[in-house]
Amino acid sequence: MHLSFRKSVTDRLLTKIRSGEMMSRNEKFNLIIQLSIPSILAQVTTVLMFYIDAGMVGSLGAEPSAAIGLVEPATWLIFSLVSAVTMGFSVQVAHFIGANDFPKARAVMRHGYVFGLCFSLLMLLIAFLIGPRLPIWLGGGADIQHDAMVYFLIFSCITPFHLIEYMSGAMLKVAGDMRRPSMMAILMCVLDVIFNYFFIFPTRTISLFGIELTMPGLGAGVAGAALGSLLAFVCVALPLAYYAIFRSPILAWKQDIERFSWRWQYIWNALKISAPMGLQYLLMNGAQLVSTMIVAPLGNVAIAAHSFAITAESLCYMPGYGISEAATTLVGQSVGADRRDLHRSFAWMTVFLGMIVMAFMGVVMYIFAPEMIGLLSPVTAIQDLGTSVLRIEAFAEPFFAAAIVAYSVCVGAGDTLKPSMINLGSMWLIRLTLAYCLASQYGLRGVWFAMAVELSLRGMMFIFYLFKRLRKT
Repeated sequence: MHLSFRKSVTDRLLTKIRSGEMMSRNEKFNLIIQLSIPSILAQVTTVLMFYIDAGMVGSLGAEPSAAIGLVEPATWLIFSLVSAVTMGFSVQVAHFIGANDFPKARAVMRHGYVFGLCFSLLMLLIAFLIGPRLPIWLGGGADIQHDAMVYFLIFSCITPFHLIEYMSGAMLKVAGDMRRPSMMAILMCVLDVIFNYFFIFPTRTISLFGIELTMPGLGAGVAGAALGSLLAFVCVALPLAYYAIFRSPILAWKQDIERFSWRWQYIWNALKISAPMGLQYLLMNGAQLVSTMIVAPLGNVAIAAHSFAITAESLCYMPGYGISEAATTLVGQSVGADRRDLHRSFAWMTVFLGMIVMAFMGVVMYIFAPEMIGLLSPVTAIQDLGTSVLRIEAFAEPFFAAAIVAYSVCVGAGDTLKPSMINLGSMWLIRLTLAYCLASQYGLRGVWFAMAVELSLRGMMFIFYLFKRLRKT
């Protein structure tokens, strides 16, 4: 009863955007919160999935952890490119929904699935071609190269299912349904933990309430972690696509009367939005790979601590990404409805809310850094190094939030070129340059200090850019 009430309130407020009705400040704030909370929960549980994966693998020792940490930026690169393609279509859908043109929104959605699946299969082919050599190119030691290759190849098989899951979720979110994709993300986290528990560890005896039980296990280690994630994605992607295509009140294809016809204009519009984002993700994740190459010579302990710290920090900045998804939906529908007043209000309100939430999360991360890293690895050296770099990063969280949410505001408005240039220039000219200079003298701590400086400057640049952009609208 409570959930249905929340859903009806959300729909009513979203309808006000499309109908041109005035909205009070409280209504705007309530709508942001109602759209953000499910998305934040989904983002946090998704990171928890990787957090638990890392913790399970971390219990096997430093080398398996380093193997995953070595190729993890490459897996995120593939996922990011798929996400960029998805956004090119979901932004168009948001604009059409805001303009109350639901048939065109569904037409764009169909194009998105077809084009996106073709693109994801291309990414999978590339992954299989480069996979055997990737750990060597990244500078991984001979002791971790094989595990890193196996993990990367198996994890890459998730790509088409990630496209289906992300495309379906994105379409539902821009239509105002944050709850269902969020619930499925939580389910995926739970399934991943269950599958990994059986796939990573061998058959063993456990004690439960004084009773000895034999727990079956595949004992696949690093490969088991990738297999568990693959199966979890499959179990979630297909049901989510079914709901988006057949059951959604706005997006279900059965509502279309006219026969579907292919329009290259939708593809071209998507590419205009996605291409800058895709290039940004390519170069940003390429920068992450370069960062990994800077860290790799520091040893397996540094590689593992770097990977674990990134995973631990993700728990703190995922609320910012949750709010950013709400920003994309609200700004996208406001632009489609030609509501410039709401465009500006939602932009600033989501940015400031994101900064407040992530400032609080930065305090939490600073205080509980030892416990966060301790859950991921029992190795004392990794715990000490990971704790110190997390505490360095904690000071940058508010400005990181500004960069995350302001970028999503721009995406919702269809403005991706200049924001992508800000991200790229900041990453390559500030972070990598400073990290390279500091790594030799200060090790991993120097790399993370460079990261904190860069994120703070990037947040300031986005606030300035957003101020100039909104003043013109």
